[in-house]
Amino acid sequence: MRRELVKADILARGGDAALLLSRVVIGAFLVWGTWDNVTSAERMDEFAAFLRYNRFTAPEIMAPLSVWAQFLTGIALSIGLAARWAGLVCAINFIVALVMVDAALGIRGAFPSVALILFGLVFATIGAGAFSIDRLIGRHRVQGHSI
Repeated sequence: MRRELVKADILARGGDAALLLSRVVIGAFLVWGTWDNVTSAERMDEFAAFLRYNRFTAPEIMAPLSVWAQFLTGIALSIGLAARWAGLVCAINFIVALVMVDAALGIRGAFPSVALILFGLVFATIGAGAFSIDRLIGRHRVQGHSI
């Protein structure tokens, strides 16, 4: 009985559900966070100005690139399509954000970017899980097993 409690195998049964919930929450957050930039040229210009202020190269190019990368990554993660690639894009995007801007904000200010990097790496390495379009079309491995 103690061995079962320590190993907590029963919790592993919920892995795919937890992965689904994580993907949907992170994906929705990314879509929500970029929606105003996607739908408003004025907001996109404000983001480009923010990047310019923070010394990004080519902010007029980098602003839409970052916004659309986050927006499309959010959609892909939410539905579980190309989740490994979406996770990698998410991690890279927020590594740049962390290095260029958020690291100067201290641990509390940088934590959202760090969390998005880590979630991106989880999705990139584990994939979308059983409850995903990736699983339906058989593009990725799920929990170490070929599908």
